[in-house]
Amino acid sequence: MKKLFIASFCLLSAFAANAQKLDKGLLWKISGNGITKPSYIFGTIHVTCDATLEPNVIKALADTKQLYLELDMDDPKMQTSMMSTITMKDGKTISSLVSAEDFKTLDAFMRKQTGMPASAINTFKPFIATTFLLPKMLDCPIQSFEGELVKATKAQNEEIYGLETVEYQMGVFDAIPYEVQIGELLKSAKDDMAADKKELADMMAVYKAKDLNALYMFMAKSDNKMYSDYNDVLLDNRNKNWIPKIEEVAKATPTFFGVGAAHLAGENGVIMLLRKKGYKVEAAN
Repeated sequence: MKKLFIASFCLLSAFAANAQKLDKGLLWKISGNGITKPSYIFGTIHVTCDATLEPNVIKALADTKQLYLELDMDDPKMQTSMMSTITMKDGKTISSLVSAEDFKTLDAFMRKQTGMPASAINTFKPFIATTFLLPKMLDCPIQSFEGELVKATKAQNEEIYGLETVEYQMGVFDAIPYEVQIGELLKSAKDDMAADKKELADMMAVYKAKDLNALYMFMAKSDNKMYSDYNDVLLDNRNKNWIPKIEEVAKATPTFFGVGAAHLAGENGVIMLLRKKGYKVEAAN
């Protein structure tokens, strides 16, 4: 009986893994279940050396009527909203959450990499400080798929919208303990971003291979605890929040959706969640 149970469990586990496995591809067509004209969802990487849009993506943009990104990148109030939500809650500061020695290490690191002292980011959510370091993690000028999608959409005289607000997205970094965020920032400081540079290069290679399954596993196994330990906060919860919006929008208007590629794969990824709701979601490469 025990062997039968183990065999059954392995079979079910294999079935679940296969059910989650996706074809390779970054662009996916959404149809069926009340959608009269297809919409598309494209997995982006937020920083890269080459954000050139491939012909299939350009065609999908031409075949749709509007663009939805994670945030409305065309909103003139976005920067103001971000600045109003950039600080930690309850008056917390980085210097109050680390030792004097670690703050000194962080200060020297930030001055070297960004030209500004740690005191300039002392009240910021620590993850925000990491975004200032991104230009130094790449050996090339940063390009953005979101930026290219916005340019193409504007050239078509179409509207740009967001699946969530700046306030909500910034709130994600209140749900992840500040101490965890600071821990990752200090790791960057102490090895002068060596691990960060390698991880970003590896992630870009996985993305270039258009392998969403590998990208999902890459995130799950990351040495960065923000990714590996708070996958539910960074990805799953947000994915589930997006589904009703994607359904409503896609049924009303053929739409091009662009979100971080890590949001697409996995049992709680956007593709599987849409399929569970009865939509046909297929690679459009």
